[in-house]
Amino acid sequence: MNFHANASASIRVEDIASHPQFRRLDAIAGIAYDLRYASADNFDGRVLYAGIDCAWLREEAALGLEAAAAWLAREDGGLRLLVLDALRPQRVQEAIWRDVAGTPAERYFAHPERGSIHSFGMAVDVTLQDPAARELDMGSGFDEMTLASHPALEDQHLVQGRLTAPHLAARQLLRGAMTAGGFAGIATEWWHFDHGDRDRVRRDFPRVL
Repeated sequence: MNFHANASASIRVEDIASHPQFRRLDAIAGIAYDLRYASADNFDGRVLYAGIDCAWLREEAALGLEAAAAWLAREDGGLRLLVLDALRPQRVQEAIWRDVAGTPAERYFAHPERGSIHSFGMAVDVTLQDPAARELDMGSGFDEMTLASHPALEDQHLVQGRLTAPHLAARQLLRGAMTAGGFAGIATEWWHFDHGDRDRVRRDFPRVL
């Protein structure tokens, strides 16, 4: 079932390279990327971006990510941002939803009818990478759907010993960079950041199918 209601206000991911409002990740200064849904190294254990190029963001988010990377370089020149997911087409969001609907993982994904901000090219999943290209230990992994991943519970987890002070420092540094780029995080995933007002994005921007 396709959940998008207005196909006239949408873009096929196959046409994204010719769309002037989108920029490839490899054209964004100061970042690296490793799109986990383009391989089987993800929560679903299968390639979700088979045959499609999802290494894109809308220009607004791309500029924000560039600003976040510049802030991080000023704060800690040995680290850089590693993007784990960027543009996620609606068709992939629907495929994921079919897999998670009715399971505990459902709470971690936007219902396709409402729309993921990823599907507008205005969200990123991101972590920090050291000079040897190793990911920093954030206390839980990307797409680890446990309470340890919830920023809203970090203070509690620190007291309980589930997270350490270095885990929280790394997360806070990541949030500092992303905030400097105009992104906002969410309560349940330390790696996820949206750019701009979510309601405006869903209302005014074309969705990528």
